[in-house]
Amino acid sequence: MPQGTLQVVLVSAKGLENTDFLFYSISALSGRSGYISMLLAVFRNMDPYVLLTCRTQEQKSSVASGKGSEPEWNENFEFNISEGVSELKVKILDSDTGSQDDFIGEVTIPLEPVFEGGHLPPTAYNVVKDESYCGEIRIGLFHPRGV
Repeated sequence: MPQGTLQVVLVSAKGLENTDFLFYSISALSGRSGYISMLLAVFRNMDPYVLLTCRTQEQKSSVASGKGSEPEWNENFEFNISEGVSELKVKILDSDTGSQDDFIGEVTIPLEPVFEGGHLPPTAYNVVKDESYCGEIRIGLFHPRGV
């Protein structure tokens, strides 16, 4: 069973579903019929970040402020690998001030290929939410053999 460290390179994401919008209610006087009310949704650029979880270890990326659905991080993370580790869970969230962060989507990456081959170059993984595709994230993995 692999032991040692797992190095993760969080590169970027694209095509993420925008969860950051504001609702505005507008009422206007309309001739003889009185008032007309409209509800408008205005989309803003998201501030995405990533939570990486390997068994009980969790690490958080920086927030890609205002980068919307095409964020770039180019950040490195390291996890200690022990017996029973088989996957890396990746959750993407939108940082919100004054309210709970929005869940954008997630992906589970099996680690067996990196344990067997030693590394996986940055690869695009499908991000899903409620079993629906909502973008992709690029992640590279490295596991030094015998370490």
